[in-house]
Amino acid sequence: MAFMEKPAAGKVLLDDTVPLTAVIEASQSLHSHTEYIIRVQRGISMENSWQIIRRYSDFDLLNNSLQGRQLMGRWMLQTSLSSGGQGRLQISALSLPLPPKKLIGNMDREFIAERQKGLQNYLNVITSNHILSNCELVKKFLDPNSYSVNYTEFALQHVSMFFRSEPKWEVVEPLKDIGWRIRKKYFLMKIKNQPKERLALSWADLGPDKYLSEKDLQCAVKLLSSCSHPYIYKVTFATANESSALVIRPFNEKGTLKDLIYKAKPKDPFLKKYCNPKKIQGLELQQIKTFGRQILEVLKFLHERGFPYGHLHASNVMLDGDTCRLLDLENSLLGLPSFYRSYFTQFRKINTLEGVDVHCFGHLLYEMTYGRPPDSVPVDSFPPAPSTSVVTVLESILSPEAMKNGMPTVSRLLQMPLFSDVLLTNSEKTQFKIPTKLKEALKTAKECIEKRLAEEQKLIHQHRRLTRAQSHHGSEEEKKRRKILARKKSKRSAFESGEEQTMKYSNSNNSAGSGASSPLTSPSSPVPPSTTGASTIPSPPPPPAAPPPPPNLDVPTQPDPRPVNSTSRGALLSSIQNFQKGALKKTETCDYSTPKIS
Repeated sequence: MAFMEKPAAGKVLLDDTVPLTAVIEASQSLHSHTEYIIRVQRGISMENSWQIIRRYSDFDLLNNSLQGRQLMGRWMLQTSLSSGGQGRLQISALSLPLPPKKLIGNMDREFIAERQKGLQNYLNVITSNHILSNCELVKKFLDPNSYSVNYTEFALQHVSMFFRSEPKWEVVEPLKDIGWRIRKKYFLMKIKNQPKERLALSWADLGPDKYLSEKDLQCAVKLLSSCSHPYIYKVTFATANESSALVIRPFNEKGTLKDLIYKAKPKDPFLKKYCNPKKIQGLELQQIKTFGRQILEVLKFLHERGFPYGHLHASNVMLDGDTCRLLDLENSLLGLPSFYRSYFTQFRKINTLEGVDVHCFGHLLYEMTYGRPPDSVPVDSFPPAPSTSVVTVLESILSPEAMKNGMPTVSRLLQMPLFSDVLLTNSEKTQFKIPTKLKEALKTAKECIEKRLAEEQKLIHQHRRLTRAQSHHGSEEEKKRRKILARKKSKRSAFESGEEQTMKYSNSNNSAGSGASSPLTSPSSPVPPSTTGASTIPSPPPPPAAPPPPPNLDVPTQPDPRPVNSTSRGALLSSIQNFQKGALKKTETCDYSTPKIS
């Protein structure tokens, strides 16, 4: 049934769960106000970043809207009108660290610098809060280009087109912001011939993990209404096309498991119900054991049939007395990202959808036990619990050792003492027949989802290692250590240089000494001919046996025909260069006269 238009060409399937970070790079003062230039980045890639300009009044409007106060102003008023708002959003009484207003002196340079630090701290708080960071108001504040669509109006248009061919259903009212997803909207429905019965319709756009073909997607979504399991919430009607899907279920006035934990009303907005709970209290031990066992039974059922899930959290568990039933099995078919995706992408051992389900179950069990989600994952130490068996299960899933070694299987959890002694009284028959061809398509889609997860985990791991190395390299201790090493290296180089010069000087002196004695002691070393004007070292007188004949000055000196020893020649030349005239001693006059060479 083609009840929705085809997606626009080149449509980007954005993953809304990828965290946004914001850094105020600079501020600029105009005539009457100051603007802050903010660098926003999606994920870990610096290439996926952009700049926005916000005034203090914009921050104040965002803060008021998150706290449920009156909306006024430029971008916030536009956001309210585009989302079908009435000028006021009932969210929650959050206490956020926004710097206070100042009417006089708010253009002083020192005050602007101090306010910039306060606004940066405010951005850090809202982007690090798991619920606030996924809020549509925060997304539009930081990324107005990607979140400019009025998703409620957009969904209502598609739902209205669906009712043209299915006139038996009628919209009662929109259920505004009861879920956390930006691109998934809910409506309260009724059947015209059964006006007292209430149904909940959910409409969702396709997500980045959609890998089924259009034909397989339609077949898989329609198959949901034939699924029968005591712990899976019944689907009344479901259909999909190439751009989105629509699912109708009975509306439960009691709400979800998260509504029970937080004592919340099902129709209230997600932020108001869960972001700032008035009372934090976990469930009783028997409820933890029973609900945990029922949820694990559903996960085992889906895993055995090769049906991908990956979307377990307390808001996706509907309550019916002492029985809980899973919701939103269609999310994995539509390629929607998981609520806890920003958590398990940090750990490379959680690389299968079965592992993702177990990790999400750990979050759910923690919330059932302590009445609130964990502050951070992994959890180093757990507070006192109603039973040590609860802590044992939590340690096997959320501890640092579990993150390093991997998640336990669902079968292993069912064998643990916390759940093994729970008796299940529901005898409803299970039925979920998946055609063989569709099973192969689901298997391929599951592998593609896991491949994308592994690639993202690898990039995050590499980025974390690089960041850690840069942080260590720029730390004060590392700078001091490098200075000490450089100083030691400089001293060592100076010592080696001085030692080398000493060795050269010693070698030079040794060469000079050997050059002075070599021509005299070695009978085979010839003496080079004398050169007019050159200084020579006088030789000691030879023994008085036969005086040499005086040389004829008119006849030029002939070179010695014997081969010249190059070593002796070098030694002689070195001796000549090192000759010092002042070191000569007077020689005694011999009996024979030596002609003077001029």
